[in-house]
Amino acid sequence: MINPVHLRTLVEVTRLGSFAAAAARLGYTASAVSQQMSALERDTGVELFLRSARSIQPTEAAQVMTRHAAKVLTDIEALMAAASRTADTTRQELRLGIFPSLATYVLPRILANPAWKKLGIDLRVSVAEPAQTIAGLRTGGELDVALVYQVGQSGLAWPHTVNRQWIGDDDFRVVLPAAWGIGTDSKVAADHLSDMPWIVHHPGTSDATVIERLFASCNLHPRVVAYSDDFHASLEMAAAGLGAALVPELALHHRPAGVVVLDVPEIRLARNVFALLINEKQTAQVQLFLDLLADTFSSRGAV
Repeated sequence: MINPVHLRTLVEVTRLGSFAAAAARLGYTASAVSQQMSALERDTGVELFLRSARSIQPTEAAQVMTRHAAKVLTDIEALMAAASRTADTTRQELRLGIFPSLATYVLPRILANPAWKKLGIDLRVSVAEPAQTIAGLRTGGELDVALVYQVGQSGLAWPHTVNRQWIGDDDFRVVLPAAWGIGTDSKVAADHLSDMPWIVHHPGTSDATVIERLFASCNLHPRVVAYSDDFHASLEMAAAGLGAALVPELALHHRPAGVVVLDVPEIRLARNVFALLINEKQTAQVQLFLDLLADTFSSRGAV
């Protein structure tokens, strides 16, 4: 399913001629705009932009889609207005499962957005890891929507009766104690990090396996000093000087003082964040909520 947020971004990119200009117009980062356009290309199966080091050129497919998108967005605005008018009389309960870092750093921004109050949704929230929230979607379960993540292609399975909707990508970043004297955003080769102490995931989980393989492919063999699946704890230990860690950008928005974020070109890994929805709960109100979620997620800004 095509995300209307991405269509709105497409219209601005095509009109203004660059990701950076569209980002400034919409209040995103250029990286977020690029991610949205890559997702739209995946969803449609067509190339929308010819990219070079310094510019982008919309393809004919992008021009055609932009013309149709303008009408679609007008219809969506009419839909939102209609939903707003009926908010006082038509309310829907939404039982939402959400993983901790999304609940910590994105959900509060949604609830503070005036657009949220117009949706007419009574929210019931369950904060848990993806495996637990997916279980809540099964027949007779206690959830209507599960917001989950997946690292690589492993570790998660969900009922074939639910719909999947992509929300965004949460990139992993390498962090070090500031006391080690390396400046933030410094570019460091992965193999130069091998001799440093590391805080890593507990072995045996699907996420840990993906990360171990990535590190091995980069000739990075960490000297492990701690195991932690809690990103907040990992950041606090890194800030205290215990070791380096690999954490997602969502967790970095409230990172403690005393850590620096590195640019390690060989380490390119992301958590794919998406919503799993029970078919009969996929109403216009729920779709508007998911659009608001995707918009908030993509506009969270650089760490």
